[in-house]
Amino acid sequence: MTAVTDENQGNGTAATGGPKEAEAPEAPGKDDGRWDDGLIARRAAAVDGRGDGSGCADSGGGDSRTGGRGRSRTGSASAPAADEDDVRPQVEAYVPSGGPLPTRLDALRELVGLSRARLDRDTLTEAGRVLDEAAARQRLSSRHTVVAIAGATGSGKSTLFNALAGAQISDTGLRRPTTSQPIACSWTDGAAGLLDRLAIPGRLRRRPHPGPAASDEALQGLVLVDLPDHDSAATAHRDQVDRVLALVDAVIWVVDPEKYADAALHERYLRPLAGHAEVTFVVLNQIDRLPGEAAELVLDDLRRLLDEDGMALGEHGEPGATVMSLSALTGDGVPELRELVGRFVQDRTAATRRLSADVDAAAARLRPVYVAEGRPGLGERAREEFTDRLAEAVGAAAAGQAAEREWRRNAGRACGTPWLRLWRWYESRGLPGSLDRMGQALAPPEEELTARQRVEQAVRIVADDAADGLPAPWAQAVREAAFTGAKGLPEALDELAVKAGAGPAKGSGKSSGKKAGKSSGKASDKTSETSSGTAAGASYGGGRAGSVGRGGPATGVALGGRPAKPPRPKWWPAAVLVQASMTLIQIFGGLWLLGQIVGVLEPGLVTPALIMLAGVVGGPLVEWSCAAAIRGPARRYGQDAERRLREAAAACGRARVLDPVSAELVRYREVRERYAAVTEFSTTGR
Repeated sequence: MTAVTDENQGNGTAATGGPKEAEAPEAPGKDDGRWDDGLIARRAAAVDGRGDGSGCADSGGGDSRTGGRGRSRTGSASAPAADEDDVRPQVEAYVPSGGPLPTRLDALRELVGLSRARLDRDTLTEAGRVLDEAAARQRLSSRHTVVAIAGATGSGKSTLFNALAGAQISDTGLRRPTTSQPIACSWTDGAAGLLDRLAIPGRLRRRPHPGPAASDEALQGLVLVDLPDHDSAATAHRDQVDRVLALVDAVIWVVDPEKYADAALHERYLRPLAGHAEVTFVVLNQIDRLPGEAAELVLDDLRRLLDEDGMALGEHGEPGATVMSLSALTGDGVPELRELVGRFVQDRTAATRRLSADVDAAAARLRPVYVAEGRPGLGERAREEFTDRLAEAVGAAAAGQAAEREWRRNAGRACGTPWLRLWRWYESRGLPGSLDRMGQALAPPEEELTARQRVEQAVRIVADDAADGLPAPWAQAVREAAFTGAKGLPEALDELAVKAGAGPAKGSGKSSGKKAGKSSGKASDKTSETSSGTAAGASYGGGRAGSVGRGGPATGVALGGRPAKPPRPKWWPAAVLVQASMTLIQIFGGLWLLGQIVGVLEPGLVTPALIMLAGVVGGPLVEWSCAAAIRGPARRYGQDAERRLREAAAACGRARVLDPVSAELVRYREVRERYAAVTEFSTTGR
C-alpha cells in the first residue's frame, strides 16, 4: 500500500498512478470534493485508517498551504473538543536552545564583519554560509528533526526509508539510479517550512502509513528524507545530495558489505564531516547476505575506517556517531534503529548540534588566518630599536656632537685671547684653502641615499618584527600599514631637520637661549612635541647629518657656512671682561716697556715686564679656566640637542609608522578574541 502525495488532493489522485482515493471509504471531514485539513479531520482519518486498514494521510507540507482553505464546517464545529485531547502544537516556531550556540553565532558574525577588509571573500564564504543557514534554520520549527538517508548505488537506502516509514514510499528496484530526487516523509505537521528550505516539491512529500510506524510517539517530529545516490552517474543527483546534506539536521549513512570502504564515500563525505559525528548514523545494511560472523567482522572494519577518518564513535556512553548493522529487507535490526532515531528525535537538540558542528567546521577552516604562532606584537625593544635607527638616519648623534663642539668653540671665541680670536677670524673667512671648504668638497654624494636607505631599513625591520608570528593576511596588513605610512617619512624627517635649523639661523650670536627656543618653536608645526632649543640642536649636525630625503642637506646654518651660535651662559660676560682686562694689562705693560726703551719714561724694566707678563699669562689662564668650566655644560648641551632631535624623529616615526602598525595589531587582537569566543564551546575539540 502506497502513501498519497499532497498533489491533486481535491480529486484524490495518488502519486503513483494507482486507484483514486475516492474508491476507499470516505473519511470524515470531506466536504465539497475537498480534503479537510483540519485537526479533527486528520484525527478522524487516522482512527478510521486503523479501523478499516485504509487511507493514507496527506503530506507534512500540505497543511501549511491549504490549512485555512480546506477546513470543513463539520470539523470546525467539533474543534474545541479535539483541542482538549491533543495539546501538542501542530505548527512550531524555533525555540532558542539557551546554550552557547547563540553566543558563538554572534561572535562568528562579528568576526566576519571585522575581517571583511582584511581577508578575501573566498576565505569568509563558508563562515557566511553557516551564518545564513543558521539564521534560516532558527526561523523554522525546533520540534522537528530533519534526518536524511544517504548512501551509494544499491546500498538499500530506499528500502530502509520504506521500512522506517512503514509504507512503500520510495521506489526500489534493480534499475540504477532508482531515486532521482529527494523524497520526504513527515510524521507530524508543521514541517512545511523545513521542506521548503530543502526545495522538496509538494508532490514528493509523504506521510507514513497509518499503523505502528505512524503512531510511534518517539518518532513524532521526525522528517525523513531519502536522497539520490551520492555516487550516481548523473551529476545532478550528486549535486542534490551535496545541497541537501548541508541543510539537514542529521544523516543516516547506509553502506553495504561491498562498498563500505569506498574511497568516494570516505574522502568526499565521512572525512570532511567527521566533526558532525553526534548527528551521524552509519548503518551497515544487507547483513543477511553475510554468513556466520562475517557481519561482525565487516562492522569492526567499518569502525576502524571511521576512526581513521577522524570521526568519533558513540561507544561506552561517549558522544559520537552511531554505528550498527541491520537488514532493511528482512527487518533484522530495523526496530533497534527506529528506537535510536526516536530517542534522537525526542531529544530535540539535533538542529543545535548540527549548527554547532557547522560552526566548528567553519572555525577550523578559519584557524590558519586567525591563530598566530607565539605572541605577536610590537614590544618596547622593537620600538626603541626603530627610534634608534631613525635617530641614526636623521643624524641625531652627529647633531649632538656638533652642538657640543660649537658650544666649546663659542666659549673659546668669547673667552679666548684677542690673538687667538684674530686667527679664528681668519679661518672663518672661508678661504678656498680652508678646512671647512675642503670638508664640504670631499663630502660623499651618496649620503642622502644612504640616509633614505636607513629609514627604509628601519621601517622594514619594525614591520617584520610586528608581523612576526601573525597569520599571513594580518602580517600583510601590518606590513602594508607600515610601508604606506613610510612613503613620506624620509621627506618628513628632512623637512623636520630643515625647519628645525631655520629657527636659530635667523638669530644673532648674542641671542639668549630663550629667544633661540622661541624661534625654533615657530619653525615647525609638526614638531610641537619638542621643547625650545630642538631647532638649535638640529642645526648643529651639519648638512649631511640632518638630511634624509632627496631635497638636499639641511640649510639651518648662518652666513659664512658656520652653524648659528648657541646661547651663552650668564657668566660669559664676566669672563670676557676678565679677558679684556688681561689684554689691557698686556697693552699697558707693553706701552710702558716701549716708552722706557724709547726713553720717554724713566728706566725700570722689571715693573712693566711683570705687568706685561701678568697679562700674557693671565689671558691663556682665563681661556683655560673657561674651557674647563664649559666642558660639562657643553656636553649637556650636546646631549640635550641629540635628545630633542631624537624625540622629534621618534614622534614623526611614531605618527607615520608605529601608530598605524599598532592599530592593525589592535584590530587583530580584537578579531582573535572573537575567534576565541567562537571556538570556546566547540563540541568537536577543534
